[in-house]
Amino acid sequence: MTSIGNILPYIQIALAVLLTAGILLQRSAAGIGGAFGDNWSSAFHTRRGFEKTLFIGTCVLGGFFAAAAFAALLVP
Repeated sequence: MTSIGNILPYIQIALAVLLTAGILLQRSAAGIGGAFGDNWSSAFHTRRGFEKTLFIGTCVLGGFFAAAAFAALLVP
């Protein structure tokens, strides 16, 4: 049998790829202008539909990735 310690690095790689894709698919506020405060009205908006699902999914993936990282510390 394969222990969880042998599979965990592959799980972390898969979660990292999915988390990166989820972050990159999200809408940026206003490009570089929003980062420097040019347009405050476009920085805050209500997420709806697929954008909300993507945001929640990215948060869940982040939680799974954090849990996998902590599990890697505990598994010999």
